[in-house]
Amino acid sequence: MKRILSLVLVILMAVLPCAFAQEKPMIGIVIQKENGAFLDMKQGILNKLAENGYTEETAEIVYQCAQGDATTLATICSSMDGYDLVFCIATPATQQFVNLESETPCFFCSVSAPVAAGVISEMDSPDKNATGTSNAIPVDAIFALADVLTPGLQKYGLIYSTSETNAVNTVEACEAYLDAQGIAYVAKTVSSSADVASVTEALIADGVDAIFVPNDSNVQAGVSALAELCNESGIPTYCSSATTVASGCFATVAIDDVGIGEKTAELALEYLNGKKIEEIPAIVVPADYVSIGVGARDALGLSLEENEIQVGDVVYAVNYLGE
Repeated sequence: MKRILSLVLVILMAVLPCAFAQEKPMIGIVIQKENGAFLDMKQGILNKLAENGYTEETAEIVYQCAQGDATTLATICSSMDGYDLVFCIATPATQQFVNLESETPCFFCSVSAPVAAGVISEMDSPDKNATGTSNAIPVDAIFALADVLTPGLQKYGLIYSTSETNAVNTVEACEAYLDAQGIAYVAKTVSSSADVASVTEALIADGVDAIFVPNDSNVQAGVSALAELCNESGIPTYCSSATTVASGCFATVAIDDVGIGEKTAELALEYLNGKKIEEIPAIVVPADYVSIGVGARDALGLSLEENEIQVGDVVYAVNYLGE
């Protein structure tokens, strides 16, 4: 009898720790295409998770990038169906995952127009098992910045791809602003990054005084060629992202990419701590500084060195990129 009891105790001692051990949560991070901004957002997510105890030792954190391929993106998102939660950086990845109608919560990061993109119906009342952060592009502030840095612009060129919802929405906002101000513009589209140089040349031939670049992965992939052509022609290039400035464009009013990643992770932490996803409103993260590209500044013959710039009623700190 004693031998049987001892055997039972040995078995219980072996089994009980496993029975009470908590499974590591499965957390996914997915990006359609890597660039500096998206990688900074990913790092912000990881930073905030680590601060709150979610590290490689305590959680299964899986990062995958589709390298710009739509089929690969679909496969990646399907593979994460069943995780505890998934972070989707930018609009294409978010749309792909939300369209799965998965029971896995989606926390989107840096989707500039979540409602228009169809990933959520209302910012304040999340549905579709998704919530997150929006980097709504401050079109008015960017054009106001242009009036400060390069006053007297009479005609803008707009370049974008119709396949990217966020870019289309931003360009529509640009057109509405320019129409209201009575400023001329011409908009041209690209199908891929290979078109960026030729479309830029066409805009320059149309006599634009400046070019505006929205958040658009296709244009971003070819934006260094755009910036080079414009710098050679003395045409300022305004854009929607500090990453695009770092790639050669002149200036923008931008968000902190690491910061928006951290804010997205904060929303996910609310969920991990027991809050229902429908009780976690999506938020708009405001732009908080001006980025100026030193190479473009010098090519334009400008002598900007101020640490702060006032745009309307707002005073922004200035981040000079490329020094």
